[in-house]
This record gives sequence, structure tokens and C-alpha cells, in this order.
Amino acid sequence: MLLPVDAMDFTKASYRASEPEIPHAASSQDRNCIMSNLNSLFLVLILTVTLLPIALSEPEDAIQALVQRLDSKRPSPSVQEAAAKAVLERLLPGYASSFEFKIVSNDVCGGQSCFLISNYNPLSKNGPEIVIKGTTAVEIASGLYWYLKYWCGAHVSWDRTGGIQIASIPKPGSLPLIKDEGVLIQRPVPWNYYQNVVASSYSYVWWDWKRWEKEIDWMALHGVNLPLAFTGQEAIWQKVFMDFNISKEDLNGFFGGPAFLAWARMGNLHGWGGPLSQNWLDQQLALQKLVLSRMLELGMTPVLPSFSGNVPAALKKIFPSANITRLGNWNSVDADPRWCCTYLLDSSDPLFVEIGEAFIRQQVEEYGDVTDIYNCDTFNENTPPTNDPTYISLLGASVYKAMSKGDKDAVWLMQGWLFYTDSAFWKPPQMKALLHSVPYGKMIVLDLFADVKPIWEYSSQFYGTPYVWCMLHNFGGNIEMYGILDAISSGPVDAHNSKNSTMVGVGMCMEGIEHNPVVYELMSEMAFRSEKVQVLDWLKSYSYRRYGKAVHQVEAAWEILYGTIYNCTDGIADHNRDFIVKFPDWDPSNASAALPQAHLWYSTEKVINALRLFLNAGNNLAGSITYRYDLVDLTRQVLSKLANQVYLDAVTSFQQKDANALSLHIQKFVQLIKDIDVLLASDDNFLLGTWLESANKLAKNSHELRQYEWNARTQVTMWFDSTKTKQSSLHDYANKFWSGLLEGYYLPRASTYFHYLIKSLQENENFRLEEWREEWILFSNKWQAGIERYPVKAKGDALVISKTLYEKYFGEKNWKKNVYHLQTSSKQVLHFTR
Repeated sequence: MLLPVDAMDFTKASYRASEPEIPHAASSQDRNCIMSNLNSLFLVLILTVTLLPIALSEPEDAIQALVQRLDSKRPSPSVQEAAAKAVLERLLPGYASSFEFKIVSNDVCGGQSCFLISNYNPLSKNGPEIVIKGTTAVEIASGLYWYLKYWCGAHVSWDRTGGIQIASIPKPGSLPLIKDEGVLIQRPVPWNYYQNVVASSYSYVWWDWKRWEKEIDWMALHGVNLPLAFTGQEAIWQKVFMDFNISKEDLNGFFGGPAFLAWARMGNLHGWGGPLSQNWLDQQLALQKLVLSRMLELGMTPVLPSFSGNVPAALKKIFPSANITRLGNWNSVDADPRWCCTYLLDSSDPLFVEIGEAFIRQQVEEYGDVTDIYNCDTFNENTPPTNDPTYISLLGASVYKAMSKGDKDAVWLMQGWLFYTDSAFWKPPQMKALLHSVPYGKMIVLDLFADVKPIWEYSSQFYGTPYVWCMLHNFGGNIEMYGILDAISSGPVDAHNSKNSTMVGVGMCMEGIEHNPVVYELMSEMAFRSEKVQVLDWLKSYSYRRYGKAVHQVEAAWEILYGTIYNCTDGIADHNRDFIVKFPDWDPSNASAALPQAHLWYSTEKVINALRLFLNAGNNLAGSITYRYDLVDLTRQVLSKLANQVYLDAVTSFQQKDANALSLHIQKFVQLIKDIDVLLASDDNFLLGTWLESANKLAKNSHELRQYEWNARTQVTMWFDSTKTKQSSLHDYANKFWSGLLEGYYLPRASTYFHYLIKSLQENENFRLEEWREEWILFSNKWQAGIERYPVKAKGDALVISKTLYEKYFGEKNWKKNVYHLQTSSKQVLHFTR
């Protein structure tokens, strides 16, 4: 919400303009002022309130009480101001004296969280230039970034998506002044949530404190005030379970390996990639304490984990009378008990509350009283044993009881993912039973996939339960240019303005980060916007900020990308299935079977034109790291879609028994893999070597070195277990377009497959699917266990390479052959996907 200031006078005016009722959190002075201006409406308001159900007055009270209680846990203003100043110094060394930061009370913002930007005393020649006030350090940092964006044309994204653009910021002493008396920007809803429970494995698993510090700075600058804090919880669980006579050795088959901890925590698997060493447990616990300390200094409310019933197998032996059952198979190839079918302690068992309470208390003992909000996801991609609403209600009540006995003020934060993935089970009676199993205001639901499939719309606002409108956006940490900017720019506003809205926040819940910076830049702004964003205008400003200057070719390219890549409206919930990174595992001899299809939702010809415009801007932006990242990513996107069609051409030639055409298409597909690998190698942010190196740096000995490398390699390839001839159904789920992975893994796979294709045609036999699988899985298992090094530094000129590849595949000589053919095929795929 962008507002001019005088703060107090405007606060009153804004309420008169936008609120038909007296604001609940307004000061007594404000309330008297508003009352004096609304006397003529008093009787109407009384009548309206009288006719409303009593329950509608409770949500605001419950949420307001929670917000006030969390506010009371924040550190002193001086601590928060110092933390915000430290963010500034890390971002802009040398600018500390140019800004003055000050914590203010919510009363200055009409009872809401806000930041205020104004000029310092214009008569002062030696003092600060800009004053930023906020209700927390997060608000101050958000105000700082808002000022740097909209007055200085700066940009901050993840390092792996180009990093920062601060060249446009004037030197200290010359910063742009704010017009009039300043700007006040309020949060329309209390919270900006961040993270997905699996992001801890897909993106954060190998992070050290240096990387975490950068991320928390990014969070603060982008307004995140409710982040998940899941690091190090295995060390807490170890202490809790040892108090229940479970040994360290018993836990070796319970905890997953570092890259698979998220799914072991949720009870999807156990032991896969493990066991965890004591080094790992201790190091992660120490890291968590640093993470929590910094989050708290900045005024954030961390969300800690809680108990969902997932227990080690040994607990059943120690407590034979406990109601412990085994869950079904979750994506394992043949239900291998070493990692399949986890043990679940029934919520009706007294031991459930006892363990849950012990876990909460152990966290409080370890970290202090840092939060009242705890995450728990019951039956994540696992179906409850019965759909009886009474059972589900008791389950929910037990989960909450375990939390509240450990922390009397506990609030349960739950992902609403199960309502989408298992909608056949979670009908209204079952949803209501779970959502209403706890007192009102003691549960907050994440509408996890609201950018595509908003649950709030068909569940009567989660049947009155407070929820957070979330953008999921990414699966598996895949590298794919994709987004729905229109949904992001309007969805949270529509939800907040809807009748009887129970929306209390916005959130970013991607499975993996460090991709599509434009999507996250817009989404983070929605935490501060109460009106819809005009995306085209916003993108023009974004382009200027991201590259530090206005370049008309790039602006035109972004307009094309907005209407194509970033306008996916087909509702398909899928991640990158491009055939280079997720090679189809099927039998092409079956001519009656439908050809596999990669997800395509836009005109490829238009996107190729956007790439041409990007290349034409190269001379103006050659030195920009953000430009280089976007250029490499866009070139990769275009070539990967071309490769999809080349693969289908090869299969069609095989089915038509055209050996010459098959050979040509195979050569082209293989060459595309090699060319894309060279392209990706020209940017540090698309290298397999850096992922492996970050894993290796955490190892304390040779055993950990091999284990961590295996975890890192396995997650981005096979993912889960395999047999001799059957690979995991999750293979390539976390696929990555990384140099080194293309040349070292995807290329051998494609070559092996095509070898069998040619052999089948030459010998006039059906494709030997089992033989191909056996050979490929054998290679994959060896590669996962490998230790060969991959480059960690970029080589080559990205602009030159991209121009060369554009000319090679889409220049005048090949335009008709590639672009027209690709565009024709894309129309067919578009028809197929819809």
C-alpha cells in the first residue's frame, strides 16, 4: 500500500477512505477522531454488527492477540536497529552514514506493520540523507530496499540468479530525496511467510553460515517476517528419543541422509542416504542457533517444527503396547523395508502427546522462547487410515495438544498441500474435522498452491480458518523459466478483498530457490500491496532496475516474456519435463502409444524473438552479471524446447523405419546437449561443480566426503532407490540444467538410449526396453557413487556463445527449418496439454 505521509494525519485519512468500520487496533485518540466523523453512520454500523454472526468478531481478536504476543517477544529497538544497519553495511559498504534507522510503534501505522521513508533535516549538511522508520527491523530493511528500488533503480536477487545491481545508486551525499513529506507503506496482512518444508533439502542442505547470512539478508530486504527454521532438528530429535531409551544406533535407520532429510521428517521414507554422523548433527544444531539468532535480531518470527507421529522402528519394541502402525509405500521401487513404509504413532495413544510435548520443550530449552508458531504436516502425501471425521478431529486435537503442552501459546501452522494432492479423500467433512480440531486462532493454513489451485475459493475460506495465500511455483528446484505474473499480481488482493476473508498473510513456498528472479521480486512486493499491480508497467521498471539502465530491446523482450513464458494459465501442476533432463523411459516400438509430451504453454516463435531482442541489447549490457544470467537462462530455455521436438522427430523416424532420418535427428539431439553444456559453462550459476563442492566442504572425514557427494549426486538424478531394471518413479524429479550434468550424465543416457534405438531398427526387432534400462541404471549407480571433479569456475563469453548458438539454430539459414517446425509442433503440444 503506497501512501504519502504525514503519518498520523494520513493514518486517519486512510481509514476513512478504505475502512467502513472503526479499526480494531487503532489508538484511543484515533478511535475518538474517527467516531466524531462517523456519527451519521453509527446506527447503521450498530445494526450491521448486530446482524453479523458472533464468530466473525472472534477471528480478528484471535489473530490480533497472536500478533501482539509475538511482538512482545521481539528484541529491543536498539538491537533491531543495529541489525538493520548491519544489513545495510553488508549490502552497501560505505553508506551507513547516509541512512538513519528507527523502530516505531504500530500506532504510527494505524495498528499495522509498516515502514516510512522520508528525508533527513534538509538543512543539515553532515547528517544522514534518508530516514527509514519501521515497526520491526524487517520493516526497516524492506523500506531500505523499497527506497533503493524506486528511487535509486537498484536490484537485489540471489547470487545464483545474477546477484545485485547497485551501480545505479548515487554516491553517498547525492542520494535522491523523497518528494513532499515522505512515503508510508503498510502491510495489508500481518505476515509474509517464506520456505517450503522440502526447500531445506533441495536448496539449503549444503549451506554454511556465510550463505545463510546472505539468505536472511535477502529475506529482510524482501519483507519476510515469518520464515521456516528447520535446520538442525535431527539433533533435537536425537536428545528427545534418547530420553525414551532409543539409542543413537537405533536412529541410524530413521534419519535420512542430508539431501533427503525433508522426506524423512515427513514420514515419507527413512534411512535413505543415511546414517547421519554426530558431526553433522552437532554442526547443524550450531548453525540453527546462528540462523535463529539473526532472524530474531531482525524482528522475524521463526516457525519451528513439531511432532506429527513419525517415529523410529525401535519405539515399537520399547513400547510394545503403543498404537504404532506402518504406512504404505511412498515412491519406493519395491517397498524395501530399509527405507520404505515408515512407522506412525497414532495420535490417540498417550505416548503421542508425551513425545510431542518433549520435543517442543527440548527446542525451548535449546533455543529459548523464540516463537509460538510451529509447523506440523500430518499425512503429507500419505492417506489417513480412515476417513472418519471423528478420528481426523481427534488426530488434529492430539497434534495441537502436544504443541500446547510444550508451549501454552502454541499455534499450529499447516501446509494445505494435502487438500490438493489428495482431494478425493479430503472432502468437506474431513477438511472441517481437521481444520476445526483446534481452538480458533490456533491454526494457520498455508494455501500452498494458490497461484494455480487456490483452495480458499472452494473451501469457504478454509471453513473460517486463518490462511496464508502462497505461491508454490517451483517443484524439485528445477531450472525452468516459468511463472504466472498475472495471478501473483492480483490473486492475493482478490483473496484479501473477498467476502468474509480469513487471509492473514502471503507466502513464497517454492520447493527450491535461485531461479526466475522476476517471479520472486513481484511476489515479495505483494506483502506490501493492497491493490493489483499493472504488470507491464512494473516489468518496465523491473528491467531498468535489474540491468541498471533502460534498454528498449530488453524492455520489448520482457513484454514478450510476460505474455508467453510468464503467463502459464493451463493449470498444469508440473515441473520441468524437457527430454534432455527427464529422458522418457518408454517403449517406442509401440506405435499405438501416445508420444510423450513435455510441458509447453507458449508460442516458441515469440520467445525466440525475445531472445533475439536480448542478444541485440548485448553491446549495451555486456558487463552486467544480471543480464548475463538472464541471457544464458533464456538461451537454454529456447534450445531445450527445440531439443524436445528433435527427440520426437527421432522417435517418429524410428517408428517409420527411416534409418537416415533417425540418424540425423539423433546427431542433432546429441549436439544440442553438448552446445547447451558449453553455454551453461559460461556462467558460474549453472555449474554442477559448485553443488558438489558445497557438499564436500561440509565433510569432516573421508567417509562423510563420499556420503555427502553421493547424496548430492543422487538427489539431482535417480533421487530414490532402483532395482536392476527399474528406476525410481522420482528419477529426475530434481533435474537441473547444469554444465557437467549435461555432458557427464544426460548425454551418456541419451546416447545409450539411441544406441538401442538404432540397433532395434538395424535388426528389425522391438526396442529392448529392459536391456536399455539395465544398462542405464548400472551407469547411473556408478555415476552416483563417483568422485570425479567438475569445474567450479565459468569459462567462455556467454554473449558470444549465445549469439553463435542463435545463429546456428535460428539464423536465416535455419529459421524456417527449426522455428517454423518448432512453432507448428508447439501448437500441437498446446492442444495436448489443455
